[in-house]
Amino acid sequence: MLETDELTALAALAAESAPRSEERRELEPDVVKLLLRTGFARHFVPRELGGSEGTFAELTEAVARIGAACPATAWCASLAANLGRMAAYLPADGYREVWAQGPDQLVAGSLSPFGRAVPAPGGWMLSGRWPYVSAVAFADWLLLCGTLPENAGARVFAVPRDAVTIVESWESVGMRATGSHTAVVTDVFVPDHRGFDRADLLTGRPVASAAACHTVPLEAANGLSFAGPLLGAAEGALAHWSAYAVVKARSALLRPQAPGPSRIGLAEVLAHSAGETDAARLLLERCARVADRGTDVTAEETRRNLRDTALSVKMLATAVNRLAANGGTSGFGESAPLQRYWRDVNTSATHVALQFESAAVSYAEGRLWTTETGGPEAAR
Repeated sequence: MLETDELTALAALAAESAPRSEERRELEPDVVKLLLRTGFARHFVPRELGGSEGTFAELTEAVARIGAACPATAWCASLAANLGRMAAYLPADGYREVWAQGPDQLVAGSLSPFGRAVPAPGGWMLSGRWPYVSAVAFADWLLLCGTLPENAGARVFAVPRDAVTIVESWESVGMRATGSHTAVVTDVFVPDHRGFDRADLLTGRPVASAAACHTVPLEAANGLSFAGPLLGAAEGALAHWSAYAVVKARSALLRPQAPGPSRIGLAEVLAHSAGETDAARLLLERCARVADRGTDVTAEETRRNLRDTALSVKMLATAVNRLAANGGTSGFGESAPLQRYWRDVNTSATHVALQFESAAVSYAEGRLWTTETGGPEAAR
């Protein structure tokens, strides 16, 4: 269970330290310590090892709360929980090794198959370069994906931090504080018990766990990992814009002939962006409830969750863009939180897991065509 008092403290510290974290391009150590103490890393860890085996509903709400203070902190918190969930797909001997020092070990990583693995006695030799690994500087373990010889699929490997070289490569204009640098591994031996087939993660078939949070198909839950922080970011942007708009609305009432936004114009911006943000929250809350059903999630619900997370992010980005466009020149000052929310949301919305076109095609499968009748390309 995520600690309520710690969540409040983390939100306050994350907001206060956000400018410094942006400058250093990674979270401050005290923020990471409090993030772990709050319970994000242990949220999906098996109960037998001191974890919570928690819910997506609770995590989404907590991540959004932190995102309203600092989207980058929320992003790292969400991934700490969700990479920990993926580590539970290891054989029991493997995940017990990962959490031998307790359930608050920070797991970072990448499911992109940018590595290659070759068989070795008792395991595999892994090499590769994985870009965009958020919070990697603070990780205790990394999950890294590599392809197998002879087109035999891909495998996810748990690698201790001291076997990984970090190349500082993160220079994005948004989500600066996530420290999403490149992880490099060269001919590192990984025993069999510290790996699992990536296909099992996609279909929700962990080796040793039967918990609902571990047995849900990846596509039914994965979008929540990235959409939750953006929900919080939109709610934070709305709060900061509203403080600006209150002043402007009062000015428009007292000096109706003075230049500046009208009360009607401010009302329309507020209603549009607040409505889109509320609608996105409702969709994401439903997605979380579905994901919490584990093996009971149907293929149709999985496709709907893909649609809803991608659609939510489109609405959230639209809402934040409108707020930024109507937030005045001061909203784009380097110290202004509004421009930081704007940069963070638009950067994160480009994530491959949040693209609406691919989600729409998946959702249309079975409704407009089937694999037997051919996909949309067949009609061209």
